[in-house]
Amino acid sequence: MMPPVTRTNLRLSMLLLPGLAVVAAVSGSAQRAGKPGATTANPAEATARVVAAAQAVVSGLDEAGKAKVQFPFDGPQKARWSNFPTGIFERQGLRMGDVTPAQRTAVTTLLQAALSADGYRKVMEIIRGDEVLRTTDGGRGPRGGGPPAGRGPGGPPPAGTAPAGPPPGGGAPAGGAPAGGPPDQGRGRGRGGRGGSLVFGEAEYYLAFVGTPSTSTPWMLQFGGHHLAINLTLAGRQATMAPSLPAAQPATYTFEGKEIRPLGKENDKAFALINALDEKQRAQAIIGSRVADLVLGPGQDGRVIQPEGLRASAMSTGQQDMLLEIVREWAGIMTDAFASPRMAEIRSSLAQTYFAWSGPTTNGSAAYFRIQGPTLVIEYAPQGSVDHIHTIYRDPTNDYGAKYAAK
Repeated sequence: MMPPVTRTNLRLSMLLLPGLAVVAAVSGSAQRAGKPGATTANPAEATARVVAAAQAVVSGLDEAGKAKVQFPFDGPQKARWSNFPTGIFERQGLRMGDVTPAQRTAVTTLLQAALSADGYRKVMEIIRGDEVLRTTDGGRGPRGGGPPAGRGPGGPPPAGTAPAGPPPGGGAPAGGAPAGGPPDQGRGRGRGGRGGSLVFGEAEYYLAFVGTPSTSTPWMLQFGGHHLAINLTLAGRQATMAPSLPAAQPATYTFEGKEIRPLGKENDKAFALINALDEKQRAQAIIGSRVADLVLGPGQDGRVIQPEGLRASAMSTGQQDMLLEIVREWAGIMTDAFASPRMAEIRSSLAQTYFAWSGPTTNGSAAYFRIQGPTLVIEYAPQGSVDHIHTIYRDPTNDYGAKYAAK
């Protein structure tokens, strides 16, 4: 593992957020005070707040900007997302490097409305990490979003599954469609087309509205770039963030004297759980095959895998609580009004939820884990080291708001 990147190596251009340097100060007390990102217990009110913020973004754009940000709900943009950086994957939408300060402020307000305080922090730290990547090694070598040196795509699949999924970095299998999009939709000339130079940093994050922002009919807020894909589908009082991909590279860096670990809680809570299991439980949780990357990552919509590992019904109450706290790190990225009912849904089927582990059990090691239940799949997959992490969050029953669109 390389040492944390220091503040002296990092020059933030502040392209995305006026308040990026103080993101850690966003707190529950600020939310309760009704500031942007405020939590509300009423999902309908939360949706209305997100819609109003989205409409404010649109109203601040010229006609060209509006054309860039808006897509039909049933079109291909919904599934157009990837873990790859610009230069490998071509994103569409409103590019953060092209917006004015007033437009940046509107996007900030929107993200704070849609995400919880911790979710907003996490997203901003992932983006800041990509800025670190841009200003240090520029993504060259195994830390650049592609396969670690000496390793091919994926890894041995879990028992009972099909061959390994997309190659490390979040792309599609060789010869297939680019990650998260139909054939040829992610390729081509211009910014982000295959064959161009890799581009990192906070300018390379994109916002899109899939469907018209509405308080009643389904639509999606899509925001992402390298190592980040947030796909938040809203439909009245209901919302889902599946599928979404929060990742990190570097996974640890230093900013203004503080160690930043965008996915540190996910890592630490999982290691705490695997080490809280007794010998028999741990033997069930640890699967025999090595898993080197996400099985259900970008480009794997609709794929089904069999649950493996230790069933939560075989855990103590305390261990079950630890499992739910890991899940909350993903489900809780959404604002609390949406996250609370989602956590209740996951808790209701906890007995049918599995915890699987592949790799060492000492914290500080690179280990893969998966949490899988009737309405949930979470994967955490280090890419050859603890400094490059991929994760995925899915709901096999409601990816892209499938339940809402069917009504």
